[in-house]
Amino acid sequence: MAQTIESAVGSRPAEGKITDEAIAEAKTMIGLQLRPEGPYLQDATPDTLRNFCNGIGDLNPLYREEEHGRLSRHGTMLAHPMFPMAYGWIGRTRWGLPGVHGFYAGNDWELFRHLRPGDRVSAIERVVGVEEKESKFSGRLVLQYVEASYANQRGELLARALGWCTRHERRAAREAGKYREAEPYAYSPEEYARIDEAIRGEEKAIRGGETRYFEDVKEGEDLPPIVRGPLSLMDTMGFLVGCGRGHTHGVVWKEAARHPGHFFRNPEAGGGLEYTGIGHHRESVARAVGVPGVYDYGPQRSAWMCTLVTNWMGDAAFLKRVRSETRRFNTMGDCTWGRGRVARKYVKDGCALVDIEIRGENQRGEVTTPGLATVMLPSRDVRLSVFFDGAALDLALPQIR
Repeated sequence: MAQTIESAVGSRPAEGKITDEAIAEAKTMIGLQLRPEGPYLQDATPDTLRNFCNGIGDLNPLYREEEHGRLSRHGTMLAHPMFPMAYGWIGRTRWGLPGVHGFYAGNDWELFRHLRPGDRVSAIERVVGVEEKESKFSGRLVLQYVEASYANQRGELLARALGWCTRHERRAAREAGKYREAEPYAYSPEEYARIDEAIRGEEKAIRGGETRYFEDVKEGEDLPPIVRGPLSLMDTMGFLVGCGRGHTHGVVWKEAARHPGHFFRNPEAGGGLEYTGIGHHRESVARAVGVPGVYDYGPQRSAWMCTLVTNWMGDAAFLKRVRSETRRFNTMGDCTWGRGRVARKYVKDGCALVDIEIRGENQRGEVTTPGLATVMLPSRDVRLSVFFDGAALDLALPQIR
């Protein structure tokens, strides 16, 4: 490793270009396995599970309280379904297209078993796709796709996730100025009151130990909404803490020496090294990549959408799939209202399933985060299966002749 990074690290984020050659080189990586991003949090303990919930604002006692878990049907507290993200943010920009800015754009999770205290997470992540598109934000852009398989210490599959990000030329996004006229939102006292009322009421609306049966669900019914915001630095910094992330001093220096294109000496920090993603915390860097202000972390927003569903489904249900896409920026001061509606209920392979349309809306009523979820619910019909750690078990009683 070079002993100096002065010649490689500039005083501002690199201004890379999306070229035919850069795209072709990125495509040569399809099929390759990536090195683990961290890993950050690998071990599931009561403390790490609770801390992750703190970082996403989740109040569900099944994921936070040992005593609630002990008295539940599981006999233990469980991890929030998105806890494997604390190992590494699936879909985050970290390969190909040097100097080209990246934004997390979404993920699609298929879940197989519960994660509980004592488990240790590992993951295999590989490149699965590269796609070129056009956008009003920056003109030419590239979508990059990765897939990760998460397993526990016994090699049992916990989850499989597809994650994707968008790559934009910083200069092109800045000059396009899509959000140049964006103004901070001014809330009325009535809007603040509505937000506060929703926050106070969320904990009471968590289904918890009261079983939600398949037969009681109606197509078209709405889920109790949740709200996150107005977004503040407490939210973004709290998510970093919840995921066990943080690099300082020599650790940052070594990373910059390995990947100088991802770091710069920021004059606002006296020339201190900062990662190009510092736009989540510094407005000047956000505006340099065409964003109207400091913005949220996409994986955190994905976790919020998952919480919308887990609050509704109750302890006895199992989340089989959750997908969310980050379509619009969520900047400081914005709210995200999580909303959902039961789109379909059906029986497949002996399992009672419910599909839910989910979406995040900001305070302006704009859909920022469309998505969907599938939940396996308990049924009063003894011919249907129940979920137990990785398998749908057929517990149907034999017919009496």
